[in-house]
Amino acid sequence: MSATDASGQAATASDVPRPGEVRLEVVTVPVADVDRAKAFYEKVGWRLDIDFEPAEGVRIVQFTPPGSGCSISFGKGITPAEPGSFQGSELAVSDIDATREDLIGRGVEVSELYHLDGGPKPGPDPERRSYQTFASFADPDGNKWQLQEIKERLPGR
Repeated sequence: MSATDASGQAATASDVPRPGEVRLEVVTVPVADVDRAKAFYEKVGWRLDIDFEPAEGVRIVQFTPPGSGCSISFGKGITPAEPGSFQGSELAVSDIDATREDLIGRGVEVSELYHLDGGPKPGPDPERRSYQTFASFADPDGNKWQLQEIKERLPGR
């Protein structure tokens, strides 16, 4: 890829990792049907960055969730992982209720809210503390995503 993203905005010096920094850039999600996965991630509202075939038998599709510094990629000939084996990666959201409703409005099946209290318990965290309320959804291959509500970051992040 070039220094220009799909939106046409040029990368800036602040986009480049500084010495000593290691940034998670792209995570590969294994899928069985590339076009079906592409339609799903378009439906959830993630930005399509690329869809190209750099070599015979290889196709790479990349999407970025809104506001994320990390993207996902999937395609043909890019991973030996089994479709559906990507499980439980967390997507940080500030308002889990609104995000859940948005996804449901887009036709995505999203779990009810749950919180952690010695194990998963139904409903949101009673105190609505950051990092404690979750919901989940899966893509058509069964790759699972977990929404995590974060209203305030812990120090050091």
